[in-house]
Amino acid sequence: MTPQFTLPGSALRGLGARPFGVYVHVPFCATRCGYCDFNTYTAGELGSAASPASWLEGLRRELDLAAGLLGTPPAADTVFVGGGTPSLLGVDGLAAVLDAVRQAFGLADGAEVTTESNPESTSPEFFAGIRAAGYTRVSLGMQSAAPHVLRVLDRVHTPGRPVTAAVEARAAGFEHVNLDLIYGTPGERDEDLRASLAAVLEAGVDHVSAYALIVEDGTALARRVRRGELPAPDDDVLAARYELLDATLSEAGLHWYEVSNWAASPGARCAHNLGYWRGGDWWGAGPGAHSHVGGVRWWNVKHPARYSAQLAEGGLPVAGHEALTDADRHLERVMLELRLAEGLPLAALDTDGAREARAAADDGLLDRAALGAGRAVLTDRGRLLADAVVRRLAA
Repeated sequence: MTPQFTLPGSALRGLGARPFGVYVHVPFCATRCGYCDFNTYTAGELGSAASPASWLEGLRRELDLAAGLLGTPPAADTVFVGGGTPSLLGVDGLAAVLDAVRQAFGLADGAEVTTESNPESTSPEFFAGIRAAGYTRVSLGMQSAAPHVLRVLDRVHTPGRPVTAAVEARAAGFEHVNLDLIYGTPGERDEDLRASLAAVLEAGVDHVSAYALIVEDGTALARRVRRGELPAPDDDVLAARYELLDATLSEAGLHWYEVSNWAASPGARCAHNLGYWRGGDWWGAGPGAHSHVGGVRWWNVKHPARYSAQLAEGGLPVAGHEALTDADRHLERVMLELRLAEGLPLAALDTDGAREARAAADDGLLDRAALGAGRAVLTDRGRLLADAVVRRLAA
């Protein structure tokens, strides 16, 4: 897009009445994990083309331009710093990121402020520093406690470090700490997942995210699978692992509130992600970040050097945009809200969708009692087939 990117008045109407979040993308990683297709770069890949300093300068400019574009922007209800590896910025870098958000938008009272962190680039001093800077929540990439699984994923942290890091974060005053897991990696056994879950529970965190391994095109993992070095994840195995995860976490008092997320209490749920799932607004800042305001979606240029250069010239680094049609918005609402434990209001469905919802309940995919109360809520079996249920209800 050109530097003259603007939003129509229709998108800006109601701004502030809906949840408003800020996502900041940190594109830097120390090494590249074989399964990852995120917009990330190692120092060797970037060379002298970009640096954390030039990225931060660009970020400040983007946020200032964003505030101007939105007119009177609402204070951010949530901030989420993701990547990449935000913890590579250190305490000072992450404090500067949050200061930039505060200056451009301000923070709502009680705002949730999350940063992702790689366990290997954290310490007790790191957690104390970012807590003092205003961060309220930490998400740590664990993936697995099994060394051979971590090797397949090209993860470089030691198996025990995520648990130690979680304990350090809690000791530094973080009430809300998440651990991320990946299940279904080639070579993973049931006992490996059980060991990972035992480690998660030992850490005492109040939130767990768990995702089935997806072999993304263009990744090193995809090339290994294509060459026959590793088997592709098996759907039946993934389903069984999900059931094991859910049963273990539920028994320990962490209950699902979104298909891939479990929390110990409503207050432990990730408010930023709930904003996505409930159709809120957010500004995504940083290379490759995506944004959404009032039914308009746009995305930034991917390379950090081009990102900084476009901002230095005075324009927003927007690569493309789209105005969602009514059909688009309906599909997204069904797709996202149905993944939540609270489900989707039946009133959001058309006549065909409501008929399909009743049929899905007959098939054991939607909860019959919830349907009688006017909501489409996935059953345990329905969660395993959530994408198929979405297609039925939104067709």
